[in-house]
Amino acid sequence: SISCLGVWDNWRFRSPCSMIMANHRLATNMQRRLIGRATDIHIRPLNEEKAIQAATDLLGELFIFLVACAAIIFEVHRSGKSEARKEEARNKALEEIKEKMEELKREKQMMKLRVAEVERVTGAGGGWPWVLPRAFTSSAAQAEPEPEPAAQQPTAA
Repeated sequence: SISCLGVWDNWRFRSPCSMIMANHRLATNMQRRLIGRATDIHIRPLNEEKAIQAATDLLGELFIFLVACAAIIFEVHRSGKSEARKEEARNKALEEIKEKMEELKREKQMMKLRVAEVERVTGAGGGWPWVLPRAFTSSAAQAEPEPEPAAQQPTAA
């Protein structure tokens, strides 16, 4: 049987046992610090059964840790892609709004040009549309004089 405490001919078994013993020393020192005891004492090595149990515990905790890390990384990546899609949609909507604003500015400029052309043709000035154009006020009024009201005849009583 292979012992973590003995000397082996096969070098592959030395590394896991030394990791287990280092983990045991670290955990023991941390526990002693937490309760306020000295940490400069000699820590006895684990026997074979306890070393195997510690290794299985360590591997189990490592597996759970790796699965949790993978889940976190996956979720961060997924939410990042989702946020990128949302940002792209916002940018697209913003571009559409900007294009609509430019279109409205062009339309406004065209309307101003049309109004100026109408004012030029009709001769209307600054008061238009509240003041009638000269075409309706000056020449029309001179062409047809208003009829005079009929004189009232006195009635005999």
